[in-house]
Amino acid sequence: MKTVFVKPAEAERKWYVIDAEGKVLGRVAAKVASILRGKTKATFAPHQEIGDYVVVINADKVIVTGRKTTQKMYYHHTGYPGGMKSTNFESLIARHPADPLELAIKGMLPKGPLGRKLFKNVKVYAGANHPHAAQNPQVIEL
Repeated sequence: MKTVFVKPAEAERKWYVIDAEGKVLGRVAAKVASILRGKTKATFAPHQEIGDYVVVINADKVIVTGRKTTQKMYYHHTGYPGGMKSTNFESLIARHPADPLELAIKGMLPKGPLGRKLFKNVKVYAGANHPHAAQNPQVIEL
């Protein structure tokens, strides 16, 4: 076997739109992370950024199964002693509708410089409108 190295300038990058309305949070995030990494392409290399751009709409209408709306917790630390803060899915999606999906996608990407670079290729919007119509994104059904 021979590893194929694609130069970043030669990589064909497409735009996709995913409608998250009524879809399960983790399944949407897994599909988006796979597209961002470029795992759907024949020229995939784990150390390269050759993935596509993804626009996720209706992120506020994503669902979780079971009792996760009240039991799924999100944590962050303020940096001060005793500064651990927590919030559940229900209150986080009420305040910041795109955050649960963004956090799920970010957690499925590699950690480090490559993951931070890949995360810039996803755009998550709470509503049905997005400003990326000029890129002619293709719709992906989950």
